[in-house]
Amino acid sequence: MSTLRRLRNFWILWVTTIALACCISAIAQESYKVVDLGALGNDNLGCAMSINNEGWTVIQDASMVPGQEDNAGGTILKARDAIGINGFQIDLGTLGGPNSWMNWGEINDFGQIVGYSETAVPDPNGEDVCTFGTHLTCRPFLWQFFHMSALPTLGGNNGQASAINNRGQIVGFAEDGTVDSSCPANKTNNRTQLPVLWENGKAKAKAKAKAKAKALPTGNDPGGNALWINDKGQIVGFTGPCGATNHAVVWDNDNVNTLPDNGTGAEAFGNNNRGQIVGFVGSPDGGIPNGALWQNHTLTNLGILPGDFGGIASGINDKGQVVGSNFDSHANWAHAFIWQNNVMTDLNALLPANSNLFAVMANKINERGQISGMAIVRSGPDMGNIHAFIATPVRQSIGMSVADDAPTRPKSNLPAKVGKQLLQRFGLGQFGR
Repeated sequence: MSTLRRLRNFWILWVTTIALACCISAIAQESYKVVDLGALGNDNLGCAMSINNEGWTVIQDASMVPGQEDNAGGTILKARDAIGINGFQIDLGTLGGPNSWMNWGEINDFGQIVGYSETAVPDPNGEDVCTFGTHLTCRPFLWQFFHMSALPTLGGNNGQASAINNRGQIVGFAEDGTVDSSCPANKTNNRTQLPVLWENGKAKAKAKAKAKAKALPTGNDPGGNALWINDKGQIVGFTGPCGATNHAVVWDNDNVNTLPDNGTGAEAFGNNNRGQIVGFVGSPDGGIPNGALWQNHTLTNLGILPGDFGGIASGINDKGQVVGSNFDSHANWAHAFIWQNNVMTDLNALLPANSNLFAVMANKINERGQISGMAIVRSGPDMGNIHAFIATPVRQSIGMSVADDAPTRPKSNLPAKVGKQLLQRFGLGQFGR
């Protein structure tokens, strides 16, 4: 072999070795620092639902009856939405009723937030659309300039807002006042719920929002819910009977298209500006939700972590990084995950070894790679309570491999029924009803 050829082969081997070393180093250094956002006041549950590119979060806080955490009938006393900025939480208030809540509760880069709130007015039809057992009217809201304003419905009494993009476009659902014929005779919430786009909702500092509600098409289903909207105006969500999930769908230019599934139901929770969509799809062998990714109208089942029962994918950024949550057989949230490069990783394997939080839910990921979610407190006076958190990527060794993190979770003092209540309030509890 000529000297030139030897040198060339050596050069190729050397470059390949350096490249592999760099890749391995990059993987080993991928880790996160965690900011514990706690919970509002004396609440024992806080969950960071969404995060904008400024690192601001929108948080769900709830207070449960002390001493009932281990009971199957644990009761949520109150629930409020809050904005989290630099580690501080600010209560968003309500529209006159005791509780406010959200689906994924997007906060855009201008600090505008949407969700839903009870009013002080009892629902004339006895509905309980906010699902707190109060049977008060439930209205979609836009929060901006430290003020919460109700958004219009389609003529009915209730509705919910789920997301707002940086153009001020808002999506969710609203009732039109008619009775949904697909609901069973004993159904309490039996009014038709239609997916909605609210536009012209960006108000000036001294003016009230005058958003107009426009119903979106639902194909062959009687109703649906729009859950997310990207900055290009592409909307995702679901359609189905009587407010329940049937098909994951995407709306483009007022046209609805059903996303592929396994024939056992699906729901789309989020999308990025590249048109990639995440959510869940029912497994073919029983309909248990698994995290899903749709791109170019092709479905990818993301699977679940070892030992978990099912899962959802709820957030995706423009880099294609996906975050979501797995749950156990009792419907308790079990592990937060990040899915990238076709691999699902338990987020806890990437957190500092001395972290006092065990992440059970990852909801959204911004363009900086920051993740919002909720975690069980491992020790201290709040041990067993749920805290909201932000995980921010840092370039430092985590000191262990992903395989070193056992697929388990600390013992929670939340009973199984509360887990199911959380599933309902996060939009998953409607699946399969």
